[in-house]
Amino acid sequence: MNKNFDMIVIGGGSGGLAAARRASEYGAKCAVIESGRVGGTCVNVGCVPKKVMWTTSRIAEVLHDAPDYGFSIDSQGFDWSKIKRSRDAYIARLNDIYLNNLRKADVGFIAGRASFASDSKVQVGNNVYQAPHFLIATGGEPIVPPVEGAELGITSDGFFEMERLPKKVVITGAGYIATEFAGMLHGLGSEVIMVLRKDQLLRGFDASVTAVVMDEMARSGIRFVMNNAATNLKKDGSTLTVELSDGSSISGVDEFIFAIGRKPNTAGLNLQAAGVNTDARGFIETDSYQITSNKNIYAVGDVTGRIALTPVAIAAGRKLSDRLFGGQSDAHLDYENIPSVIFSHPPIGTMGLSEAAAQAKYGESVKVYKSEFKNMYYQVTSRTSPTLMKLITVGEDEKVIGCHIVGDNADEIIQGFSVAVKMGARKCDFDNTVAIHPTASEELVTMR
Repeated sequence: MNKNFDMIVIGGGSGGLAAARRASEYGAKCAVIESGRVGGTCVNVGCVPKKVMWTTSRIAEVLHDAPDYGFSIDSQGFDWSKIKRSRDAYIARLNDIYLNNLRKADVGFIAGRASFASDSKVQVGNNVYQAPHFLIATGGEPIVPPVEGAELGITSDGFFEMERLPKKVVITGAGYIATEFAGMLHGLGSEVIMVLRKDQLLRGFDASVTAVVMDEMARSGIRFVMNNAATNLKKDGSTLTVELSDGSSISGVDEFIFAIGRKPNTAGLNLQAAGVNTDARGFIETDSYQITSNKNIYAVGDVTGRIALTPVAIAAGRKLSDRLFGGQSDAHLDYENIPSVIFSHPPIGTMGLSEAAAQAKYGESVKVYKSEFKNMYYQVTSRTSPTLMKLITVGEDEKVIGCHIVGDNADEIIQGFSVAVKMGARKCDFDNTVAIHPTASEELVTMR
């Protein structure tokens, strides 16, 4: 392989791959360096396998509801190993597809760990590669705190290696990963206990959203241990005992999952040799054009600490290549009003400002519309789950600056409404849209 390129991408995740392929479309000679499986966190231990498991859990809920709809169901139980095999095979196919796409795009692939030798060279093993442009897209990795016996627990990566469904699981963390894992495992039959350092999940999200989700999780049987932390994990026969900061303990635990956040994956990159600065938490600092402290080195995705979502990394990577090689001198990602979804039980779709953030920014000019109701699906079932829809508006023309949904299909509903919010829609634009009946989403255009 030639060792001189127009751009070298360090990291074979979604953002890096998207940037390399887009640059190649413009005729740039690119290479991707990756030490693990192609596809990065999202494909291998993130959103893709997570969605498979969330769907599995959702099917369990539908099977529970089927008799209420007149179906006689003879369930033979759930086989974790079967869905794990199918899921892992799917991920392996995706790994191959990503590699084939690189070959088709004439992007070089270099297996190994990269380390900067200077701001224009990287070393991989015994080989040195050179380019005028470098993109760092190495992503992040789970944080494991200094807890005694921490090696007895697993992280979110380890979740996808589990060979069986745990009967009893303790999850520490309050973010979206902890919330999603709790819902999935509980839906499949695990006893789930969540240990929270404070008293709330999903801090930073709209308060109405977090309240509805936490209430429903608790009502369904998930146990919250609040204002607490794990201090020690001990082996107790075939299970674990988890000691907590308040002096209590939880015994008979099959799995303990650390889901307290992620840190940037920069170890071994030798960023100092390239003149690339990091912030106090270790994330690579970038401006609005993804430029680091070295004007010829860029960074996208989780390694920057800016909105850790796969589509964000992809969009930022493509915009970067549009600017560097496509003649679009001002191309860069607009980080405002980016929609996101939490695959909780029930799921959350959200975009824009929360009510608290809107009021802090705009004060009394904020007006809120909110509706809570029971989805038609649950009108004939013994099991129920709430739906919440909320619009945050500002000014006399009531421009919509926040849209928040909790409930079935929130993950699908939010995409279309996020287009409207991004375009600057007003509440009257929602009102002037004819509702689709009977659907849950019609509530967003009929709220008063």
